[in-house]
Amino acid sequence: MIKVSEEAKKKISVLMTEEGFNATADYVRVGVKSGGCSGLSYELTFDNNQAEGDKVFEDNDVKIVVDKRSVLYLAGTILEYSGGLNGKGFVFNNPNAQRTCGCGESFSL
Repeated sequence: MIKVSEEAKKKISVLMTEEGFNATADYVRVGVKSGGCSGLSYELTFDNNQAEGDKVFEDNDVKIVVDKRSVLYLAGTILEYSGGLNGKGFVFNNPNAQRTCGCGESFSL
């Protein structure tokens, strides 16, 4: 469902630990909400609970939880991390997106 690159895995582990989450037991919550330049934008937070209707996936030892509404928008997405001087942070490579904005934080179908 959602794939996690090695660089994203490393950054997620560091950030979860810094924020008091357990990278091996807690979740990365990924979702989609209305807004942004192109109509829909991505959300990424950490969570230690599942809500009713959430779908749970695991890739590269990262547990990902996605709300029921967002699952269709995110199918096949690869979560990557780009650091360095020109890095953007977390990047969603979404094959379902027909158009994305320049910053890469929003998309449309």
